[in-house]
Amino acid sequence: MSISKKFKLIIITGIITILGMLLIFNLKNPQKEVHYKIDAIDSIQSEHFARVLSDLMGPPLTSGNKVLGLYNGEQIFPAMLKAIESAQKTITFESYIYWSGDIGKKFSDALSARARAGVKVHVLVDWVGSTKIDEAYVAEMKEAHVEVERYHALSWYNLSRLNNRTHRKILVVDGRIGFTGGVGIADEWNGNGLKSDQWRDTHFQVEGPVVAQMQAAFMDNWLKLRPEVHQAPEYFPVLEPQGESYAQMFKSSSGEGGSSVRLMYLLAIASARKSIYLESAYFIPDSQTIDDLVKARARGVEVQIIVPGPYTDSIVVRHASRGQWEKLLQAGVKFFEYQPALFHCKVLIIDQYFVSVGSTNFDERSFRLNDEANLNILDADFASKEYQAFVEDLKRSKVVTLEAWMARPKKDKIIEKISALMHSQL
Repeated sequence: MSISKKFKLIIITGIITILGMLLIFNLKNPQKEVHYKIDAIDSIQSEHFARVLSDLMGPPLTSGNKVLGLYNGEQIFPAMLKAIESAQKTITFESYIYWSGDIGKKFSDALSARARAGVKVHVLVDWVGSTKIDEAYVAEMKEAHVEVERYHALSWYNLSRLNNRTHRKILVVDGRIGFTGGVGIADEWNGNGLKSDQWRDTHFQVEGPVVAQMQAAFMDNWLKLRPEVHQAPEYFPVLEPQGESYAQMFKSSSGEGGSSVRLMYLLAIASARKSIYLESAYFIPDSQTIDDLVKARARGVEVQIIVPGPYTDSIVVRHASRGQWEKLLQAGVKFFEYQPALFHCKVLIIDQYFVSVGSTNFDERSFRLNDEANLNILDADFASKEYQAFVEDLKRSKVVTLEAWMARPKKDKIIEKISALMHSQL
């Protein structure tokens, strides 16, 4: 072999080795599963639980908030666009998904119009989640002086972080009104969540002191891309009480206590005394989550979980999820599969007092890989309204019994075992 051929072989081998190492590094979960020992604590309605949520988990719960549940694109998008169009000083907007289509165009037009009117507009989208965006939208926004950034965009110095995505969904207008939940900017979310080509989802509109925490959650990732500290009053105004809810904007990041959102969920489950109602688009529980839900059933807690049914954007996730249900079904956990449309909600209601909604799924990706943000609310009246929304989803869902699960086709069981091999990436 000639020297030139040996040199080429060495170069090719080196490139393959580097790419292989990068692939392994990206697929490797940055955090091991920690099996927390959580002693019995007071109920979720106790002052002690509120202190734990504030002092152990943080940031502190704030009083005086008004929270409004918005259901599906027909309610969510008009409310968000109305808030954007009313902006006088600032708009900060972070989203995982931003795709082409009618909804994407409406948002880029609205954001551009406010920027041209002198409003300071900052848009942060995930690089992976925005791969389907029409670049004309981005060009329009930048031409209007909207500051647009893509989180962990592909570059030679960023290859090791491609698997860490911002999954957060946060919109804050004038530092006074905020939106968060599970919805992305795409036509798939438009409509009423009752048709096969639509996605069923929930978002919250928020006013009051907790909006400052929502703004801080946006700034957390914005500062990683642009070291410009926006601390002026137009971003963080004085916020007067607007309602009766205690609320907290909880965030987590990979490598920065990413499993903290998992611990928050486990603490909430341990505090349940009557009921746990969960809507989860991607429910792939780890061993402790399964054990703690089984313990909750042993305490007499009713546990009902709604997951996607026949319509899904990930058949692998569907099978990986169903493969984890045996112990839960045996313990009396009730599973329901939403039938009319793709189910994308991420809502947890405990004892009809505590509600958590946001971007976080019950899976490894949310717990240890993604940047996530959830709004936690302590308010019996608000929780009662969210429970009614849960009941409406139950009416459109099909129950999965232990007998039906045990009798599922053999091919499904095989696919479940194969899907489980990708557990850390789902």
